[in-house]
Amino acid sequence: MSRLIARSCGGGNNGNVRLLVVEDEVKMANLLARGLREEGHAVDLADRGEEALWMARAAPYDAIVLDVMLPGGDGFSICRELRDQKVWTPVLLLTARDAVDDRVVGLDAGADDYLVKPFSFSELLARLRALRRRVPAERPVVLQVGDLRLDPAARLAWRGDAELALSAKEFALLELFMRRPGEALSRLALLEGAWDMAYESRSNLVDVYVRYLREKVDRPFGRHSIETVRRVGYRLREDGG
Repeated sequence: MSRLIARSCGGGNNGNVRLLVVEDEVKMANLLARGLREEGHAVDLADRGEEALWMARAAPYDAIVLDVMLPGGDGFSICRELRDQKVWTPVLLLTARDAVDDRVVGLDAGADDYLVKPFSFSELLARLRALRRRVPAERPVVLQVGDLRLDPAARLAWRGDAELALSAKEFALLELFMRRPGEALSRLALLEGAWDMAYESRSNLVDVYVRYLREKVDRPFGRHSIETVRRVGYRLREDGG
């Protein structure tokens, strides 16, 4: 199975890209995860269809690498269900089935691209870069909660007319809050949503970054939009504070 991908030479910094890799063959999944992490990406792994659906809805991924042959639902049906649920994350299908009819089924199911095994790792990276340059027309261009606005594709955020200077993690946290306004989010949910799920720290990391975020989106504007929910975590007020 290790021959299914060939490593490219060199590494790279790809701007805090977060990927979901859905692959049930353990060796292949680990090869992909290791190679993508070496390129500077944050990578989460899923090995079943139902797990992939839950994770894709729970976190703002930049792209999903989805194997066609999976337990708990094949890649075609998973992709179709994601689109039915208005999840527009770009999807790259991986499969050993190279018939034209299979490619047509995958693309008609809502996939953005299709890569046949065996493939070179450099081609996988190139296709992921191409996917990230595309913004599906159906995807919401800007999230808005009160006078807070956030453009996921451009990685920009504003309070009113003032652009917010956010780090990558601060941006990821704000995007999580703005996708679920009024909902109390646990520290674990925030940790898993804004950091690689392989991150094992149980420190006060989330509390520290929420404090950073408040210093940029609330205090300069006299607002209190990010509320502490006792014994749970934090919540973004539905009116944006």
